[in-house]
Amino acid sequence: MKTRPRHSLGELLRTQGEAFFARHGGHLTSPQKKTLRLLAKCRTASLGGHVQRCLDCGHQRIAYNSCRNRHCPQCQSVQQAKWLEREATLLLPVEYHHVVFTVPHVLAGSMAAQPRLLYGLLVHSVQRTLLEVAANPKRLGARIGILAVLHTWGQTLQLHPHVHCVVTGGGLACDPQGKVMEPSRWVSCRPGFFLPVRVLSRVFRGKFLDGLRRLHQQGKLSLLPSAFHQLVTQSCQTEWVVYAKPPFGGPAQTLKYLARYTHRVAIGNHRLVKMEPGQVSFCYKDYARQGKTRLMTLSSNEFLRRFAQHILPKGFMKIRHYGLLASRGRTASLETCRRVLVEVNQQAESASDGASVEAASLPRCERCQSERVCCQLLGADRPLALNSS
Repeated sequence: MKTRPRHSLGELLRTQGEAFFARHGGHLTSPQKKTLRLLAKCRTASLGGHVQRCLDCGHQRIAYNSCRNRHCPQCQSVQQAKWLEREATLLLPVEYHHVVFTVPHVLAGSMAAQPRLLYGLLVHSVQRTLLEVAANPKRLGARIGILAVLHTWGQTLQLHPHVHCVVTGGGLACDPQGKVMEPSRWVSCRPGFFLPVRVLSRVFRGKFLDGLRRLHQQGKLSLLPSAFHQLVTQSCQTEWVVYAKPPFGGPAQTLKYLARYTHRVAIGNHRLVKMEPGQVSFCYKDYARQGKTRLMTLSSNEFLRRFAQHILPKGFMKIRHYGLLASRGRTASLETCRRVLVEVNQQAESASDGASVEAASLPRCERCQSERVCCQLLGADRPLALNSS
């Protein structure tokens, strides 16, 4: 059984959030302010709740409602389970690869200043890169399936925009423009290899900077011409990192792996080690030292400032599907894929076989562990009033 974290982001916001707003509120966007205030109310009387009473031993406890915000460390497990249950139906019985696209540090600040525009350009550039290189007959000559997840943070909460992609290890044979050819035919990647990362890096850099120039020409970037040209020059002189991890197996391994990335937030409560007046200590992995776990202490204001910059604009989709997994025509594409995979004598199990998702656990009595628990709703801001049994 997992132990409950000693501290939470909500606790920090409730105790030191107003001091942060007083100092940095003028630099926050409306969605950032709204999200931080909502996270502070998560699982408190402000959002209402319910009384859980065990029908076996009579024990009662108050359970306050969650905020269900996608940036909240406490509210992701149920949404994640439901999402993964739907995602299981899209998986194919093939090898999957994990590819990570990262933009240079010099671009991070400009992207955070216009997140909807430039994060959107980032994800769009990634999908165009993968589809174009995979469709090239010299590389693979196939239309692949892509699940892309945007992350904007590093281990110390500094800006580090990057996109995690889970891609099929092959696809339906297509022409260089990406149009699937008839009759349908499955083209597999070489075992253990996806696409050359150096080629992906060069194409990715070209597409992103080309999109950046177009936005500048259209007057959509809040950069002076001199600053823009300096930014592009520095970006061209920098290596753009694309990392392809070793492939994992079929649907079961893929689904387990997806759970680590899809609904992750900038920092989880389990990483918060100590909270003192005016400062916060948290653990992080130092990848410059072989992933060794280290401790960092920041002022509360700086910690919350770093967290706030990873709050995405309202309605921005951080999880997207492309290629064979794109919403438009997805059902027909997956049916064709499964049919041709059977025809080439690959393992033809359904996508959900062996790829089950652990369902969200039912509420249990904290005293006797019984599942026979009934609930009575509480209104918002109702004070604590329980007669413990």
